[in-house]
Amino acid sequence: MLLANHPLLGKTITGDTASKLTIRAADDVARFSLRIDPAAIQAAGAAFGMPLPTRIGGMVEAGGRMALQLGPDEWVLTAPVAESDGIADAFAALGETHSLVDIGHREVGILVEGEAAALALRSAIAFDVEAMAVGTGCRTLFDKAQIVLIREDTNRFRIEVWRSFADHVWGILHAVSREIALGL
Repeated sequence: MLLANHPLLGKTITGDTASKLTIRAADDVARFSLRIDPAAIQAAGAAFGMPLPTRIGGMVEAGGRMALQLGPDEWVLTAPVAESDGIADAFAALGETHSLVDIGHREVGILVEGEAAALALRSAIAFDVEAMAVGTGCRTLFDKAQIVLIREDTNRFRIEVWRSFADHVWGILHAVSREIALGL
């Protein structure tokens, strides 16, 4: 489900068959930033309804929910939009000191898929995207915009970016998709 005010509503970039690249707005999800002492990880996982990853860059997915560890005490959590209030309530009842912030209003997702996905991302990311393992993620820069990059599958990446930078990131991806289609 895309929100009516989603900055990328209705946008899709599909390359020709030679480029094997599709870029599209991701379905909207509930998004949270969780900060908690790693010693309380089991309690946090119980509140979220699934175990949280225990290594930086690690990702766990189950039942439409996803948890990605970004730092020693920092996770990004996503879930279906309809589950947002239940997650907030579960963490409100958590007996551990923590910070859970709803960041769903500030970020949108962009899916970059196909055999040329890593090539497209490499144009504006200063590390070896191909070396990223499937099922991992990290905070990085795309050109000058901070993003969270998640490798969901061999040829499928998800970018989480602030709404205010979404058009900028989209524009670069659009330009790169044209270059890839032309074999530049």
